[in-house]
Amino acid sequence: MSHRHILLIIPYGGVGGMERLALNLYRHYRSLGDQVKVIKLVRLPGDIVDFGDDEIALSERDLAAMSPLRRLGFYLSLPFSIARAVRTHGITHSIAMGDMGNLFSSLSPSREFKVASLHSLKSVELASGGILNRIFRLAYRTSYRRLDRVVCISQAIRRDLLERCRYRFPDNLDVVYNPHDLTAINESATEALEPEEAALFSGKAVVFLGRMTGVKALWHLIRAFEAVLRRGQEARLVFIGDGDPDTTGYLQGLVSGYGIGERVTFLGRRSNPYKYLARADVLALSSHYEGTPNVIVEAIALGVPVVSSHCTDGVVELMSTRDLTGFATPLELEAGIMTPPLSGQRDEITHETPLTAAELALADALAAVLGNPGYRESVRRNRDALLEKFELARSAQAYLAPIIKAVADHD
Repeated sequence: MSHRHILLIIPYGGVGGMERLALNLYRHYRSLGDQVKVIKLVRLPGDIVDFGDDEIALSERDLAAMSPLRRLGFYLSLPFSIARAVRTHGITHSIAMGDMGNLFSSLSPSREFKVASLHSLKSVELASGGILNRIFRLAYRTSYRRLDRVVCISQAIRRDLLERCRYRFPDNLDVVYNPHDLTAINESATEALEPEEAALFSGKAVVFLGRMTGVKALWHLIRAFEAVLRRGQEARLVFIGDGDPDTTGYLQGLVSGYGIGERVTFLGRRSNPYKYLARADVLALSSHYEGTPNVIVEAIALGVPVVSSHCTDGVVELMSTRDLTGFATPLELEAGIMTPPLSGQRDEITHETPLTAAELALADALAAVLGNPGYRESVRRNRDALLEKFELARSAQAYLAPIIKAVADHD
């Protein structure tokens, strides 16, 4: 068997979904005997995901710390840096992740089998304008033609690209669900907690796991959780992940305003988040929009029920084995409850602002799951069926399989 030489291209090395995906693919392809290198467009001292000697960093300085002129020069150099890595390491296949990696891979003059992947609803994510977002959207109608396969991690993302982003090359567009190393997740979950951390899970615990950014809209979760406490439910809310100081400072201020600091803990970034997630009674997401949140799959793997806002139809693909269309929320699913879409900008909300109907529905769902062990039993009963499409070997093989194109080409 001839082994492949694979290049993974990621923007950063944090603890988000793309980075975990890259790590899963890296380990799996290496286990097959493939040679794998990883380009980080930017490597930072606090990176959680590390690829050792197989890692290639194109910058040790964050983009935000660069002057506009230096940033422009860096962007212009990226296609050629990728091509140089392809040539130097004899790369036969590359997989780029996220708009930044995808764009510069599509512009690279290299000739390997090129795969790009998209992980969120682009019509929403890129709606804010800005020169870079306009370039990303333009690429969907121009340079993405040079990619052999463009992977969407849900049917909802594929539909969004075609219907709302004017994506012009449907023949190279495919759906491959994010692969997860389910065995490794469960093994990591067995690691013991420090006594002070274990105390956080001595009673009922709601956990958020991920980057604490604006699109996660965590002010809704704090407000819904405070409503749960007012109803007499004894519980704790634990945040695992980091974010920019402005966002985390606002969230901490909201907690203080409600006077619930003893019930809310910000643990920050953790190299092994699964040992905390496994001890949760519910995973909670309050995002305004998402692609297909990896953390939902991870929670299901650990038998933890989920409460998530209807931030994308992709949530239904994760939380149910059924093909559901035309549904209304709140919606009971095999893995938990999906609540109505949330809206409301951070700066419009304080601890004195009345809760919206969608926030009250989120509180109702949290209270229901915390109070009824049947939700956990449902996750465990349906676990294998829910996780089948996320099996690592299956998804990793699909990423690099030649795509079967239609007879007629599309311009």
